[in-house]
Amino acid sequence: MDLIAALRTFLRVAEVGSFSAVAEERGVTQPAVSRQVSALEEHFGTRLVQRSTHAVTLTDEGREFVPAAQQLVDSADALEERTGRRRTKPVGRVRLSVPVSLGLYFSSKLGSLIKKYDELSIELLLHDSLRDLIEEGIDLQVCVGEVSDSALISRRIGAGTLFLVAAPAYLKGRAAPKEPADLRQHDCIVYRGDEWWFAGPQGAVSVSVHGRFRANNSEAVRLAALNGHGVALLSHLLVADDIATGRLRALMPEFPPARVPLTLVYPSRRNLPPRIRAVIEFLSETVQADPALRDDGSVVTLSQSDVSGPH
Repeated sequence: MDLIAALRTFLRVAEVGSFSAVAEERGVTQPAVSRQVSALEEHFGTRLVQRSTHAVTLTDEGREFVPAAQQLVDSADALEERTGRRRTKPVGRVRLSVPVSLGLYFSSKLGSLIKKYDELSIELLLHDSLRDLIEEGIDLQVCVGEVSDSALISRRIGAGTLFLVAAPAYLKGRAAPKEPADLRQHDCIVYRGDEWWFAGPQGAVSVSVHGRFRANNSEAVRLAALNGHGVALLSHLLVADDIATGRLRALMPEFPPARVPLTLVYPSRRNLPPRIRAVIEFLSETVQADPALRDDGSVVTLSQSDVSGPH
């Protein structure tokens, strides 16, 4: 028995006092309407109506049953309306996990998305390492590097541009590195692993670096670099202004840091709700609008282990 359908029929019979009238309204037979009400009576173990040749009247139990039946039907209508709205427009919260530098960048642009969809909300989670999407209830995550987890859907949305930088105070009295091998003679602020990749005239080249300061947060690395603690490899989103004002100096122009993929991952593409689709579209459009984030085909295919190292 379809309980909600039977309740709707019962409520209409209670209102008009006739099986045949309700049957005519709905384009079904009078016995079909009667059977629905009888099924309700059997289900709840009580007589709801008195039947006669002239009319259908409610029993005392039937009259007491009406408010509860109406409440159930109203709740079902509200649920159908809400889920139907969720199927056609972005409604609800999206938990979005992104690296710190991108998170700070996106947070200044999310206003346009929220303004566009007044029933959409965003919870922005800043990270510098992979999170467990299922365990932490995360809807979407942007990662630096390729993601090979077969349990996740992955989609490249752009590429990160990095700069090798140091403060003038650190470089004072030191020879600035000219090629990747020179970094072995420098204090490097280690973040995202000990192996750094660069694009050289002959292709991608890597170097193992070391230093006395290590951090798992990109903003902490930036502050350490500004204070002259060593050479750092950081996103343009964090250091572009510092380079422009001279607080940091970009190094090794002939060996620019290799660009790495920005990968969007999520648990499943089945029945992807509009709220998730809206945020995916926003992320893609925002990244493509910035030339320094756009994937121009020069991206070195590095995995999470290549760019992150051990956690």
